[in-house]
Amino acid sequence: MGKTINEIKIGDKASVTKTISETDVYLFAGITGDFNPAHVNSEYAKATPFNQRIAHGMLSAGLISTVLGTKLPGPGTIYLEQQVSFLAPVFIGDTITAEVEVIAKLEKNRLKLRTTCYNQNEKVVLHGEAIVMPRREVV
Repeated sequence: MGKTINEIKIGDKASVTKTISETDVYLFAGITGDFNPAHVNSEYAKATPFNQRIAHGMLSAGLISTVLGTKLPGPGTIYLEQQVSFLAPVFIGDTITAEVEVIAKLEKNRLKLRTTCYNQNEKVVLHGEAIVMPRREVV
């Protein structure tokens, strides 16, 4: 099970890393219905400022959910809120690390976390803040 609020300290961090594949982009498009040609059409993407297809921003942001639900706080976490800014494109083949850091303990069994994703060159591609509710202690 995941950690309770009493087991978590300000400054605690966790991360996951994933290489974004073409399959990931198509599966995300299929699940969400977002078939924007910037993501799925190579010819169209050549005429964009990026000169190639880009992954959906929310695909990278979704890796934050992976960290929250599997590592920190971990299983049992309820994801309540996310503010996110997309700072740089993610390309197929990029390796993205999603990292969360506890920055505050709030009332009502809630945590505020800094959320960041960066690529294999350590360039930040998105950042923001999340509010989560870790699992409660079982009495």
